[in-house]
Amino acid sequence: MVDIESFIKPSERSLRWLALFVAYVLVFLFAIGIIDLLIEMYSVFASGDFTDPIAIIELIEIVLLLLIILEVHRTLIAIVREEPVVRIIIGVAIIAIARQVISFRVEDFATANEALVSAAALIGLLIVLIGGYFMVRYLEVSSPHERER
Repeated sequence: MVDIESFIKPSERSLRWLALFVAYVLVFLFAIGIIDLLIEMYSVFASGDFTDPIAIIELIEIVLLLLIILEVHRTLIAIVREEPVVRIIIGVAIIAIARQVISFRVEDFATANEALVSAAALIGLLIVLIGGYFMVRYLEVSSPHERER
């Protein structure tokens, strides 16, 4: 009989190394994002647009994108360490939806009805994700395994 574990272990080990490699790539992308943020901040302040809401929203979008990169990095590290990742993934999704809400512009849609449907979908997603986040958090805290930590 063939021992299936002998085939699974190398695959798991390879995926862990690949996840670690991607985590280092994300560190590099995060550094590039910080440089981009600093350049954008300089251009906003140098041009005097620091009172323009659109310019500030663009800066916030960059910061939220950096947070997404940071959370994906945390997810990869948790995968390598074989830790639970559901709460981290839901957190990334919340940040991504919040980024969409912040950059939401009615003029980007053909009709007001399309904008309303899109806004309702974003709000629905955000509510479900926040509920899921707190449910997972509650389940993690109330589980016997978490109390031992």
